[in-house]
Amino acid sequence: MAGRIAQADVEEVKARTNIADIIGERVALKSAGIGALKGLCPFHDEKSPSFNVRPQSGFYHCFGCGESGDVYTFLRQIDHLSFTEAVERLAARIGFTLHYEDGGAAPETSGRTRLYAANAAAAEYFRGQLTSPEAEIGRRFLGERGFDAGAAAHFGVGYAPKGWSGMMDALTAQGFTRDELLAAGLVSQGQRGVYDRFRGRVIWPIRDVTGQVLGFGARRLFDDDNGPKYLNTPETPLYKKTQVLYGLDLAKRDIARGEPRRVVVVEGYTDVMACHLAGVTTAVATCGTAFGAEHMRMLRRIMGDDTAAEVVFTFDPDAAGQKAAVRAFAETRELQAQSFVAVAPDGLDPCDLRLKRGDGAVASLMDTKVPMFEFVIDQRLKGFDLGTVEGRAAALRAAAPIVADIRDAALRTGYSRVLARRIGLDIPDVTNAVSQASRAARADHARTDAPRTDAGRPDSRRPDTSRPDASRPDARTPVPDQDRSGDAWRRDARPFDDVPPPPDEQPPIRVSIATLPRNNDAALERDALKGFLQYGHRIDPELLQRAVDLPFRTPALDAVRAAVATAQDRSRPGWAADAVSSVREPYRTLAAELLTSDFPARDDEHAVASTLDLARQVVLRGYDADKAELVRTIQRVPADSDEGRRVRVMLRELDADRQRLLEQSQ
Repeated sequence: MAGRIAQADVEEVKARTNIADIIGERVALKSAGIGALKGLCPFHDEKSPSFNVRPQSGFYHCFGCGESGDVYTFLRQIDHLSFTEAVERLAARIGFTLHYEDGGAAPETSGRTRLYAANAAAAEYFRGQLTSPEAEIGRRFLGERGFDAGAAAHFGVGYAPKGWSGMMDALTAQGFTRDELLAAGLVSQGQRGVYDRFRGRVIWPIRDVTGQVLGFGARRLFDDDNGPKYLNTPETPLYKKTQVLYGLDLAKRDIARGEPRRVVVVEGYTDVMACHLAGVTTAVATCGTAFGAEHMRMLRRIMGDDTAAEVVFTFDPDAAGQKAAVRAFAETRELQAQSFVAVAPDGLDPCDLRLKRGDGAVASLMDTKVPMFEFVIDQRLKGFDLGTVEGRAAALRAAAPIVADIRDAALRTGYSRVLARRIGLDIPDVTNAVSQASRAARADHARTDAPRTDAGRPDSRRPDTSRPDASRPDARTPVPDQDRSGDAWRRDARPFDDVPPPPDEQPPIRVSIATLPRNNDAALERDALKGFLQYGHRIDPELLQRAVDLPFRTPALDAVRAAVATAQDRSRPGWAADAVSSVREPYRTLAAELLTSDFPARDDEHAVASTLDLARQVVLRGYDADKAELVRTIQRVPADSDEGRRVRVMLRELDADRQRLLEQSQ
């Protein structure tokens, strides 16, 4: 029976994989200093990028949430894979044949890897069925919408036969169990047994951003099909409808490369196909659900924090489309990018627009876009009689909160003027209404956040002790000791309570660069460790070893130094990431920050030179400390004693070594 993957293969696969390529499939990365990339963290929601990647070191770290690791850690965290599955996925990606201990072949995989494999096999089965005689109705459906065989192949469109077990029989013949097919959402369990979920339908594979099939969307074709018009994969360990966007795997590259970066959000599978075939290759669609916060977070990670980026929604002008626009507006208010709405002439969706007016009409749809705020304001004003004083007053009360919600002061002023023109009121009247709406919103937030009485009402008499507050002397926020050595923390003493808080109330210790003491020793040791971790493979190994063998004076940094000192083969790719992972807690986060934070240098060559100089400074500091100790010793012993002569010899040798080191730096 096969054992674990050979360690040499684990290291080889990691060495051959560029971590920036793997992370870049999910996160828009920008240059962030020498040898560093930065983007929005995929592990927590943030407005400004704090997720750093060091391709040269094969390591990532988020300065916001503290997540860090190598490429295997990233895949395990983001896709919930086992370590073996992560190695196998990367090996398959680069075409590397893994070897297993005991000389066996690859072991049987399980869990999520089997579900991915089942979905991939099902996608191939459906694609093959599209050419069958029974699938004529499916081919006709696609042809009537302007999609030929080439378009179907590009998007992986297939056909599910009408039978009850065609797909299930084909996949069980390939070795998949019924339990695996049930877990993947490919079959359903009924009173009479297990049967194919998709039957007699056109099938679209729904992929994640890396191109792996997560589930399927299916469109009804036959009149005797009593199911819904569109049927999607149910919620599974892989498929979460609020976290997938159809077409994102095809659109991501053009989204990242666009000037400006633009995402077009449409309403269906055929609309995505029509847009891409018409040249609007950044189109995506939700899958059986409204556009929500999770979708927005996915797009933000790919678009980055580019304020010039655009998200364009295409909505039908009917009531449902207007409602969808308002929902989308609620999710895009926190977006750094600009959001727009594009409504096609006569209310046509992109697929019908392409059929009736050609590819050019779909492409030019982007020229008709209007800002999301403007569109939502217009929708809010509908139904009010603006010809009467009462109607204008009611319209102002309805629309003012929308303008008040605009964070950018310049935009808020501009849209106040837009609203004034739309309603027919003076600008000062609208500005006052917007200000009142803003104050009312703040008051609502304050009431929501206020401490509650037992009856559930806000209690203005009792302070809220559930959250830290810098204005209170008994705040629970951890404060660095004034005389700390870099790794010590304490709480401020709480009035009326000399008893320390119980252990479960203690804040987690998180030692980081920000908590280091502000003195010359700590500054030298901090910058030296940055250089050693990031460029240690490019400097004299003997000098580096001499530097890291010397104890550091800041305990937190000394813990990191000890891990660097014991690292094996610093010329090996990924050695620094391994060194960071070996740092004892609570100093591992500090080590990750030192590896990924910006190194102060003009370019790569200057960074190497600076690292060399820092190593020499550490060694010279050690010489100076040794010399000071020898001087103190010689002052305590008779000059003509054996001990005195021995110390003087040591001093001369020390000065000679120090001089040689100085000459090397010239």
